[in-house]
Amino acid sequence: MYDVVIIGAGMAGLTAGIYAARANLRVKILEEKGFGGQIVNSLNVENYPGFSSISGFALAKLFYDQAISLGCDIAIEKVIEIKDHSVITNKQEYNAKTIIIASGLNVRKLGLEKEDVLVGKGISYCATCDGNFYKDKNVLVVGGGNTALEDALFLSNIAKKVYLMIRRDEFRGNQVLVDKLENIDNVEIIKNALVKSLIWDDCLKGVTYQQGDREDELDIDGLFVAIGRIPDSDYLKNIVKCDKDGYVLSEECETSKDYIFVAGDIRTKNLRQVITAASDGALAATKAIKYLLENK
Repeated sequence: MYDVVIIGAGMAGLTAGIYAARANLRVKILEEKGFGGQIVNSLNVENYPGFSSISGFALAKLFYDQAISLGCDIAIEKVIEIKDHSVITNKQEYNAKTIIIASGLNVRKLGLEKEDVLVGKGISYCATCDGNFYKDKNVLVVGGGNTALEDALFLSNIAKKVYLMIRRDEFRGNQVLVDKLENIDNVEIIKNALVKSLIWDDCLKGVTYQQGDREDELDIDGLFVAIGRIPDSDYLKNIVKCDKDGYVLSEECETSKDYIFVAGDIRTKNLRQVITAASDGALAATKAIKYLLENK
């Protein structure tokens, strides 16, 4: 029986583990892939206090090492199901007095050859994380929703040229954002177009795209993919309340079950950054500690 089982070893899950372990709790952290979450794909992180610049992997490794040093037991296992106070993985079952959900999001990818290889070498899924690396350079944002529109607006203040490509004739996002973009000199909107392939050697050099019957190329330094993210929450069906998109409904990192807490990108929130993930992890662990003290 563990005092707390944490699902996910991203920045939220690792922080939760650190706080829980410091409270002398028995902690199990379950992670399907590897520690750190999406931040490990960032070549440099410049918006985490205390570090003017650090690689995403190096920052995640600091979190991981601290969690291990405090006694957190971390296992690479895929969570299949939660049943009451039991967490069932592809390997075994763990009994838990409390559970913290921190399994994060999976980004939607374009599905292009070498896309994974070029992450951090010209391809990003987070403009606010990586935008500053493209100061006075040419970038392309792909997507038609609010995230893509906001990314393009953000990048227009940094990049020399911002191309915004959508596969339809109209945006799905807020018209107010569209109107703003249409009046920015260094933003060019490309409609009814799809990226077909990546041009690269050691890093991204450009893309080829299809627009109607015409195929063309764009010389760009950065490609920001904003076609959606998918909460890793399939295993939570009928366990805690989620919104229509699969995000866990939460208030102050609490869920609809009094012994289950949530932290990081998988919960309903306005800002998804490393610092808010860490904040969530601390709060979720503190809530779990309080629950354990009240239910001895």
